[in-house]
Amino acid sequence: MSQEVLSLSQFKADASRLLDQVCDQPATLVLTQNGRARAVVQDYEQYQARERAMLMLKLLAEGERDLAMGHSLPHAEVFDGLRQQLRSQRANGDETDDPAA
Repeated sequence: MSQEVLSLSQFKADASRLLDQVCDQPATLVLTQNGRARAVVQDYEQYQARERAMLMLKLLAEGERDLAMGHSLPHAEVFDGLRQQLRSQRANGDETDDPAA
């Protein structure tokens, strides 16, 4: 992925073409104001992919923290508990998809 630095004035003068360029090529535009980086423009799909990757990293870090603190259960125990909850909900006529409900 390439990165291009432009002043806000340059971006304003050619915004439509630059947005097309960002969508067509995996590029990120860094916009400056008074010589300092102020904003980033990137393709929306690229942004979504980065957000998903960040979420996965956060979940991994949280899982590692839980394991280090001893906050874990054997998977068989977790699934048995979920099955039991599901059976109970079905017996009570509750058809929600949320096992925590």
